[in-house]
Amino acid sequence: MIEACRRGAAAALLALVGLGAGATAASVECAPGRVDLRGDWGQASFSVEIADDDAERSRGLMHVESMPSGAGMLFVYERPSSPTFWMRNTLIPLDMIFVRPDGVVQHVHDRAIPGDETPISGGEGVLSVLEINGGLAEALGIDPGTEMRHPAFGPDAAWPCAD
Repeated sequence: MIEACRRGAAAALLALVGLGAGATAASVECAPGRVDLRGDWGQASFSVEIADDDAERSRGLMHVESMPSGAGMLFVYERPSSPTFWMRNTLIPLDMIFVRPDGVVQHVHDRAIPGDETPISGGEGVLSVLEINGGLAEALGIDPGTEMRHPAFGPDAAWPCAD
């Protein structure tokens, strides 16, 4: 029963997070302002702001009062590292999805607490981190092993961008 409710909620969120009328993740080309995710739970897409320099990564989603369910921020690093996050001046709960250079999710930190300064790490070898509204990762089924598609991942990624 719980699994059926979870799948129903995930289906509703997929429509909400969505890919637009009649589109699917497979039919849409990669774009810097969007990430696609897929797993045994299905597929989802998020419109993202990119944080790919120190100033943008430091600012992150601080002072953001609300964020649409289909939006997020993608932190991209020059090389794999062990980034650590905190929630100083962050007003909304966030899920942090830590992704390896091959585009595979390594760790998901669910519902980071607004204002909490406890360090949050996804481990070593992280190339990017996707922040979305808290609770969405669990509702959709995003977990380690989920594949992400974005131009930040090269042609050897688990789910590469089409040529």
